[in-house]
Amino acid sequence: MRTLCIYNAKGGVGKTTSAMGLASYLAVWGKKTLLVDFDPQGNATSGLGVLHQPEETIYHALLSGQDYTSVIKKTHLTSLDVVPASQDLAGALIELVALPERETYLRNFIEKVRESYEFIIIDLGPSLNLLTVNGLLAADEVLIPIQCEYYSLEGVSQLLATIEMIRNNLGHKLKIAGALLTMYDDNQKLSEEVADEIRKNFPHYVYEAVIPRSISLAEAPSFRRPIVLYAPQSPGAQAYEKLALEVIRQGSENGSHDENDIAASFRERRRD
Repeated sequence: MRTLCIYNAKGGVGKTTSAMGLASYLAVWGKKTLLVDFDPQGNATSGLGVLHQPEETIYHALLSGQDYTSVIKKTHLTSLDVVPASQDLAGALIELVALPERETYLRNFIEKVRESYEFIIIDLGPSLNLLTVNGLLAADEVLIPIQCEYYSLEGVSQLLATIEMIRNNLGHKLKIAGALLTMYDDNQKLSEEVADEIRKNFPHYVYEAVIPRSISLAEAPSFRRPIVLYAPQSPGAQAYEKLALEVIRQGSENGSHDENDIAASFRERRRD
């Protein structure tokens, strides 16, 4: 079982889109997946069309005594569940401050559900605060979306320093799964230059999958559908499918063999 958080302290880099796209395609490829929306904006919750009662959110499971099973919601995809967020989560920043072991509340929740899933994806907000620390401590790995613009490069070293702080000060061996290039524009030389710069200088893995700028990716949340159901033939959908396979391959001992087996199995299901 792997727990990945999707995080970048810079906003607008495709973080939530990537959390939804990756989680959806992991589910499509037969991996039982849970997406935890841990951003008070709740964009992943609304973007995937998750229906829930007001008291059935991650905030209520962590701080209001709500049973953890009641906040896990089904989606349009059989193998994908979601724990929704709401604006109540913003209040957790104040409530957690006075509580003992305040950095571990989300990790304690994850421990209760981890045996039921092959992947848990945590969508974090774009700031560094106590919620973010909870998310980083709850995850085994962090996937970093980086927008193909020069301003994005400036925050990468600071982001890596934050992760190193989590490792050293809180004793959590958080692994960097890799950097994901997002909002790539084939028509702009700048995108190519930034992508090349990241691949040369980022000190960890950079995913081969590159997420393009895509109207379909922007439209899908307004229809409350994951991209795999809204526009599966679009370039954005195909990019997230490639990313999901790459993430699956990362966790296998024999990547190419496992990927071929997965692909054959999925083709068989499509024929059925």
